[in-house]
Amino acid sequence: MTKQNKLRTLFFLLSIIVVSTACSLSRVNLHSLIPEMEAPSSETTEIPTTLPPQTSDIIPVPEYAALEGSLEALYETYSPGVVSLQYSTEQGSGQGTGFVIDKDGHIVTNYHVASEIDRLEVHFSSGLKVYGQVIGTDLDSDLAVIKVDMDPDELVPLPLGDSNLIKVGQTVVAIGNPYGLSGTMTVGVVSARGRVLDSMRQTSSGAYYSSGDTIQTDALINPGNSGGPLLNLNGEVIGVNRAIQTAGWSVSGDAINTGIGFAISSNIVRKVVPSLIEKGSYAYPYLGLTSYSSMSLAMMEVLDLPQTTGAYVSSVVEGGPADKAGIRGGNVPSSVQGLYKGGDLIIAVDGQPIKDFSELMSYMVVNKNPGETITFTLLRDGRTLDIDVVLGFRE
Repeated sequence: MTKQNKLRTLFFLLSIIVVSTACSLSRVNLHSLIPEMEAPSSETTEIPTTLPPQTSDIIPVPEYAALEGSLEALYETYSPGVVSLQYSTEQGSGQGTGFVIDKDGHIVTNYHVASEIDRLEVHFSSGLKVYGQVIGTDLDSDLAVIKVDMDPDELVPLPLGDSNLIKVGQTVVAIGNPYGLSGTMTVGVVSARGRVLDSMRQTSSGAYYSSGDTIQTDALINPGNSGGPLLNLNGEVIGVNRAIQTAGWSVSGDAINTGIGFAISSNIVRKVVPSLIEKGSYAYPYLGLTSYSSMSLAMMEVLDLPQTTGAYVSSVVEGGPADKAGIRGGNVPSSVQGLYKGGDLIIAVDGQPIKDFSELMSYMVVNKNPGETITFTLLRDGRTLDIDVVLGFRE
């Protein structure tokens, strides 16, 4: 056989091996997605204690190699500041996550974890267990503060980072107690910033207020992670894990995680938590207008908007701060039922250009308080106007 024929034969054999390996992997992955129809076998396959030496030309990705040691150190250093919360209510028992914020025994968690509970236990990674008392709650940010009475030397406060500095793609770590599995760490990235979720507080009309400056992440978050920290690689808390986007429910009744999680930004925590400790509550600024979280180009054309960026005011609350300042909502019927033209298009807040309503909300909740003035730059009837709005209180 000639050298050329030998090479062709060798290439053909290698091709068969590669295809077979790929098919085998495909079968494994597909099988893992299909529920077993029969009870699993109790047989086990022994793994050889010695394996033949292997060589590889694959070079490890430097980023992962660099992260490995820092992730281990991060967990060892900061996981003692993360606690498991076990609680009971009239409806039954549950569990969540929290983290120590100072040496005075204050622990941050979610409102939906700590609200309306009869008894609350705080479990530390050291094995120490104490009772905790809820001293402050906020429905708008979904934050709560718990107080424990214990030796300060037993407490490991987690530092707060500046969530304004985070970037999409930045590596983040979540530590919590998903499904009661205490001390679980997952790793992901910041997927987006400035998301807007519904507040847990309803208006008098039954609608929900907006909760702004929310971080989106793909770090795996599951039931039980609520109230736990989202950390950067410096061990700083840049968010408090709040919710996940689900794709329905499993046969066991658990939410199906889509890999989209949401966390309350640390700069919201920085504003809200001191008030919860001091007063037990926090007063959110109130604007009194509604807008669309996202708009298609077709909607913008129907509304005759002069540009594609900005927050369109679909309506204003009668007698609210925006109404008193002269902000206009849409009131002219368009070709689409339920879509009204004539509303103002807010393009900047306090001189800072905004792309959409989420950026307006993020700026306001982080930088403004009730009673303060916020300046909107808006487009109306082909003119650019600056209008000052004195912010009110959410009731």
